[in-house]
Amino acid sequence: MREIVIGAAQMGAIQRADPREAVVDRMITLLDQAKSAGCTLVVFPELCLTTFFPRWYIEDQAEVDSWFETEMPNPATQPVFDRARAHGIAISFGYAEKTPQGRHFNTQLLTDARADIVGTYRKVHLPGHSEFDPERSFQHLEKRYFEPGDLGFPVFRNMDAWMGMLICNDRRWPEAYRELGLQGAELIMLGYNTPIGNSQNPDESPSMRAFHSELSCQAGAYQNAAWVVAVAKAGDEDGHPLCAGSIIVAPDGTIAAKAQTDGDELLVHACDMDATEFGKSTIFDFKRHRRIEHYGRITGQTGVIYPDGTKG
Repeated sequence: MREIVIGAAQMGAIQRADPREAVVDRMITLLDQAKSAGCTLVVFPELCLTTFFPRWYIEDQAEVDSWFETEMPNPATQPVFDRARAHGIAISFGYAEKTPQGRHFNTQLLTDARADIVGTYRKVHLPGHSEFDPERSFQHLEKRYFEPGDLGFPVFRNMDAWMGMLICNDRRWPEAYRELGLQGAELIMLGYNTPIGNSQNPDESPSMRAFHSELSCQAGAYQNAAWVVAVAKAGDEDGHPLCAGSIIVAPDGTIAAKAQTDGDELLVHACDMDATEFGKSTIFDFKRHRRIEHYGRITGQTGVIYPDGTKG
């Protein structure tokens, strides 16, 4: 048995005025809880150091850059790494990254139990729009503030398991899970900041939003025989409510643990990486059953092209 006791560290709202140091204190409290619960890996949400700033249209580039981290760890976040190292807990969390070349990414990192960074992922599927939209009740400007990730979908060997990461909207794209699955990923970690309200579809209910989040994670877990740990930033951020519902999904697609609040909350589950083997070898034996000669459209086109040649 290759067991990893995973803590899904859901975080409640982070307000625009909250300094990083206050957020780091909350992360450390969750790490202390994880140590008491016997966790060896803790996963935090997307953009867990700040509020979800893409909801605002900001023209001042200096203000935009103030939401980004230029190094990791840095003085504000070093205490998280120090506490994780002291506890012998590996961590994964999301943040806004500004590279030395001045590029901007929505990024997630992974460490080993010594708090050394062993992997980085940059969000590929950016939702929303790039310019101010007066028709929206709030903005969703990820395409304005971030570039699409340039690292693909890497998988890392860590804690005697194959691990990959996704971020928020990536979870809705089966291609993202499959890229990881084809590299043998046994554990997929993802953080998200998902609004409860939908300014483009105001009739969509919060329960339907939660259903779609769970559905995509459960399908990705089952179809790739992998554990999926999906961790929310939740609660009301400056009047903008975020979806909670963090979950740990087993390789058979069942939900092993689920958050009950919209605040800081630690889910704990002992995840056996060997539990992925039956699905990988029997249900979805990629080596024997995949027919790649029929999958050309998946990488050969973006929009819809109907059989008569017209485009959707």
